[in-house]
Amino acid sequence: MEERPNFGALSAMIGDLKKAWSGMDEVQSKMLKVTGTAWSDDQTIKAVVGPRGHLLELEIDPRVFRHPNSKALAATIVATVRLAVEDAAEQSKEILDGSLAPDLRRIAPGGNQLQKLLHSHDADVLVKGDDDE
Repeated sequence: MEERPNFGALSAMIGDLKKAWSGMDEVQSKMLKVTGTAWSDDQTIKAVVGPRGHLLELEIDPRVFRHPNSKALAATIVATVRLAVEDAAEQSKEILDGSLAPDLRRIAPGGNQLQKLLHSHDADVLVKGDDDE
């Protein structure tokens, strides 16, 4: 016996798609306003990134210069920026999740690759991305 498609579910999915598509301008506007902020563990470094993870602000407390260690400072800056990027990515994910019906989130364009991009740092994608192909 041939299984018939569930037209009710298909119709509901098309309705969800139309609703999501109609709100894309608002979603895009919200996502472009996202900023991620993080502080280093010792509260001496503050990083703020934009929606694509680009560094917008960097604050360095003058106390770090009392005991200069350029390698440690650089590592702390990179780690703090990574945390800010994770914060921005989480906010972006919340915006997307709030704009798509649950069944559409599973089949969103880009699928796992989009999730990987949203939840990883550029250094991880660039270094590890070549191995994944």
